[in-house]
Amino acid sequence: MEQKPITSLEAIRDLIQSFPGPDDDAIAATRAREPNLTKPQGSLGRLEELVEWLAGWQGNHPPKISLPRVIVFAGSHGVTAQGVSAFPSEVNAQMVANFQSGGAAINQLCKVQDAEMNVMEAALEIPTRDFSKEPAMDDADCAEAVAFGMSGPDVGLDVLCIGEMGIGNTTASAAICHALYGGEAADWVGPGTGVEGDALTNKIRVVKESVILHKAVLTDGLEILRCFGGREMAAICGAIISARLSRIPVLLDGYVTCAAAAVLHAMDEHALDHCVVAHVSAEPGHRRLLEKLGKIPLFDFGMRLGEGSGAALAIGILRSAVACHTGMATFEEAAVSNKD
Repeated sequence: MEQKPITSLEAIRDLIQSFPGPDDDAIAATRAREPNLTKPQGSLGRLEELVEWLAGWQGNHPPKISLPRVIVFAGSHGVTAQGVSAFPSEVNAQMVANFQSGGAAINQLCKVQDAEMNVMEAALEIPTRDFSKEPAMDDADCAEAVAFGMSGPDVGLDVLCIGEMGIGNTTASAAICHALYGGEAADWVGPGTGVEGDALTNKIRVVKESVILHKAVLTDGLEILRCFGGREMAAICGAIISARLSRIPVLLDGYVTCAAAAVLHAMDEHALDHCVVAHVSAEPGHRRLLEKLGKIPLFDFGMRLGEGSGAALAIGILRSAVACHTGMATFEEAAVSNKD
């Protein structure tokens, strides 16, 4: 599908309205095979659901996981000037260099999963504006970052795993969630990279006062993204949009990735139907966010690293689901008596 250039948030709103649904024929083929496999029906639980989800969004039966890709989006946040993070902002470029040299946790997980890994820097050298004083991005900046993210997924990928890196982005995530869902700022703010005590109190204050500051312009999810998000978070939205248009299933990682995705869910409650959440982060707001999104994570390992680490780990679960569905014998093939 040929896309018009993305130069404004209005163009993104139009794209969201054009989202395709899953492939009904692939789903029907999955449902036809599954009851004939040599096991009690439903006995593989979530694995059976994942095969159907993969087939529907890949548009093929049987589905496959031979070409997974992990994309780590990196961006810089101006709100770090308010002392909301335990690490300085120069860690952004240092960690990107670590990714590129193969020294991070996500590199090791991608090797184990035989997954491609890309790092996409969303104008890493240019921090967003400090959203405690003014919107993080203007309309054009935000749209440009979304368009950048849309260039990440290639047609033909079997699954896209999305992660991030950006000092200050748990503060941005908390502000997005507080703006979207209300409650108290403290409901959405956690330690991130390790802030505690007075620093955590300050982080809560920044989120609370920032949402109040911008309240008048928070008219939809994309405006909330523009006011509080980082460029890497806008790029995550772009990647999710592109994957939907290209029928690529998506594994979402932790709090930041899901907070970025939440702005699309706010625009359309079915916008994330092609996405599965890999894990629930130890960052406390993530569990609450997943309840709002109606998403059940695949596992809870107490992880809070980001980088797409949970999403990469979940590739193995998808491979296992596909292997059972495609490799198991049917009752007829195995000469095993089925239930009456």
